[in-house]
Amino acid sequence: MHREDSRVSGWPRVGLGALVAGMADLVFAMGFWWISHGVPPMRILQSIAAGWYGEASFAGGVQTAGVGAVSHFAIMFLFVAAYRQMATRVTLLRQRPFAMGAVYGLFLYLLMNFVVLPLSAAGMASFKDAGWVAASIAMHALIGVLCARYALAPGAPGDAGLAHGRA
Repeated sequence: MHREDSRVSGWPRVGLGALVAGMADLVFAMGFWWISHGVPPMRILQSIAAGWYGEASFAGGVQTAGVGAVSHFAIMFLFVAAYRQMATRVTLLRQRPFAMGAVYGLFLYLLMNFVVLPLSAAGMASFKDAGWVAASIAMHALIGVLCARYALAPGAPGDAGLAHGRA
């Protein structure tokens, strides 16, 4: 397979990685908040949309929940795609995907909570619930591992992908 073909063929795996990591994150967040505080799942999606709409997101019903879902999976796609692009240039990301994926996930936690959220309509994240903070940090490490796993995976039959140093 030609180099340019392998670059294109890996992108469906990025999409699949976004779906897997995105679903894992949503199931985790929805489960945590439902079990610990009785928060309905739709409110989790609305809280994501709060990045666009602020507090008004919670009065937007299914529409803002839908915006939250689309936003969530778009962000996950960017996370997986970014790891894939970085791994084309940084050998360590390909050689140690588990460890580097976990570090990447911790970086994503910091990026989302201290850069993205404060700059969005949602505002600064709250760190009052220590259980949520600890669980969220751990989950972000797992999300990073999933990003690495799917970013480096072969994209098509016969394509060894980035795991073997190909772009």
